[in-house]
Amino acid sequence: MIIIMEMLLDSLRFALKTRRAWWYTATSRSRARFARTTLGSFWLGFSNLLSILTLGLVYGTVFSVKDFRAYFIYLGIGLVVWNTLSSSISNAPQLFAHNASNIKNMSLRPIFYTLEEWSFQIQTFVQSFILVFLVFIFLKSSLLLNLLFCAWIPLLNLIIFIYWFPIIICLISIRFTDIAQLVPIALQLLFLTSPILYRKESLGDIAWITNFNFLYQILDPLRVSIIDGYLSYKDSFLVLFFNFIGLLISILLLNSESKRLPFLL
Repeated sequence: MIIIMEMLLDSLRFALKTRRAWWYTATSRSRARFARTTLGSFWLGFSNLLSILTLGLVYGTVFSVKDFRAYFIYLGIGLVVWNTLSSSISNAPQLFAHNASNIKNMSLRPIFYTLEEWSFQIQTFVQSFILVFLVFIFLKSSLLLNLLFCAWIPLLNLIIFIYWFPIIICLISIRFTDIAQLVPIALQLLFLTSPILYRKESLGDIAWITNFNFLYQILDPLRVSIIDGYLSYKDSFLVLFFNFIGLLISILLLNSESKRLPFLL
């Protein structure tokens, strides 16, 4: 137990010591995507708004939606959160492979690259979310207060989850390279069983399948807390508890594999 605590504290000290480096690296990646463009990172928000508008009109018509304003907000928040979850997971299998030369030739610990990827995903989420949210405030003014007072635990769950779960995927994919091919398929199935384009009630008798969709357990509480101002503290703290367990396990596994990692790439 003492060894485990020392390992966790050592990882925390390293993360804090190198925080400027991995955050700066992530920021450089974010800026490089839209280098020499006029609007820069705001293109993320505009592309999301265009997707929301198109999908909202198409699926809103297909599902005979009566209140398009409410449907756009429901779809938009769900889509932005899903994109963050999907991106963090889909990038995970190749994370260490893309940094193989640095891992083999530099003294930086592997946890540095997980922190850099995590901060990149956070920055992408914020850049995508801000513009979409500002537009939605004009459609429903209560969203801002809901975000400030009700959404902080689900938002924390999202931030923690997109760090530890991709690490697990990444470590598995090092030993089983077929994981990289399975992840997109799994994400597509999870998307279809995550009520984003439609409401959970539309599933009827098979609505119970969402209870086994772990990504939906991260996405839906955040969406509900922002839209309706409702938060189930019992469920949210339960998810937070499992998130911390996953975080501890992922860091311990990452540390245990650190020395072998250069030989597995």
